[in-house]
Amino acid sequence: MEYNTIVEAQRAWFRTGQTLDVSFRIEQLKKLKSLIINHEEKIKEALFLDLAKPTFETLLAELDFVLHDLAYQISQVRRWAKPQKVKTPLLHFPASSYIYPEPYGCVLVISPWNYPFQLAMAPLVGAIAAGNCVMLKPSEYSPATSRVLEEIINPNFDPGFMRVVQGGAEETQALLQQRFDYIFFTGSTAVGKIIMKAAAEHLTPLTLELGGKSPAIVDPSANLKVSARRIIWGKFFNAGQTCIAPDYLWVHESLKDQLARELTAAIHSFFGDDPSQSEDYGRIISKRHFDRLTSFIQPSQILCGGQTDEQTKYIAPTILQNVGWHDPVMQEEIFGPLLPVLTYKNTSDVIAFLKQSEKPLAMYIFSKDKGFINTLLTQTSAGGVCINEPLSHITSKHLPFGGVGQSGMGSYHGYYSFTTFSHNKSVMQKTFFPDPGVKYPPYRKISPLIRRILKIIN
Repeated sequence: MEYNTIVEAQRAWFRTGQTLDVSFRIEQLKKLKSLIINHEEKIKEALFLDLAKPTFETLLAELDFVLHDLAYQISQVRRWAKPQKVKTPLLHFPASSYIYPEPYGCVLVISPWNYPFQLAMAPLVGAIAAGNCVMLKPSEYSPATSRVLEEIINPNFDPGFMRVVQGGAEETQALLQQRFDYIFFTGSTAVGKIIMKAAAEHLTPLTLELGGKSPAIVDPSANLKVSARRIIWGKFFNAGQTCIAPDYLWVHESLKDQLARELTAAIHSFFGDDPSQSEDYGRIISKRHFDRLTSFIQPSQILCGGQTDEQTKYIAPTILQNVGWHDPVMQEEIFGPLLPVLTYKNTSDVIAFLKQSEKPLAMYIFSKDKGFINTLLTQTSAGGVCINEPLSHITSKHLPFGGVGQSGMGSYHGYYSFTTFSHNKSVMQKTFFPDPGVKYPPYRKISPLIRRILKIIN
């Protein structure tokens, strides 16, 4: 495929100025929303084919998530796109200052396979709202959903405005050789580094939504029954294939046995005695990921679960105990239905470890102790924090979602999607008069009085 031709066609289309019209953006967002609603059954079917995703999870985390975001951005984009008047220093009087949000131009969105609809559409919506032309490259690991994305977009929108392109690593490399005005990537840290190197060749700004080992920390004040239910829900949602899933559980040593019983009880309550028969539990995306995950399961460490089926790519919800920091399962992001349980003695040990570790995409604190919570919030860093529940912080349209350090850069969701895909252009407008000569050469000696005045008015 001649990607250069496609990108240049989008660049030419952007130069026509159509996307600068906010009414045009709203019209396209409404059209996209209608197309998604009309393709709802196909989207559900595709997500089941790719991930055996339960209908409830499809509605909650894929379809309705995107539809709610679309409705919100449609209702707000006209206000967001207006120039914002800001204060002007007295030094420049008479003058006015504004911030003009303007689109970058041609945007590349590369989306992953774990939430193949949501994580393609959510950045796409923000890019459209901000007035960009978009090329979307969905994951080759979720082919059914990728085909539906192409079916929704390519026949219904001008390819100069929006287009889906398919392919694997080779096609992605070819795409990255092109010059885009912005790149948005969701995926692994390893691939994120490749994306960033490619962007650097053209000095292209970008957002990287990556991952990491997101801890769930339980202290003695927590309600163990409720904490266990919420941790199990958050960990095994989408069969653990969630970038912000609790990667490991860190519990005070005095709670280990009691919490283990509650975790096991929650798994049986949610998925029954045989989770492979549950309609509410998904499957692993590919044989490669299945093999990687099963290599982490050591029979001597299994507290609960551990059953696997290579043919159906099933891995039971599994809790691992007696896990050490140097075990293979703790050396990389798990991204699957395995939950290692580790213990700590003192809060200071937790703080010291987190400070020296890579910053995670999310951190979960289960506690009623305000001092414990505040200590973790102020002395450690994470892309986002949710207290006494996992995952839910990303569903708020009022909160930015993004990583920090190795877990990513930039953020989006709601208004933050619009700002991510917009350049804030600074504008100052002055009158021709007055035109004091004091700022022009030949410069005069500045008296102490004039310096004091300048400090006040600047």
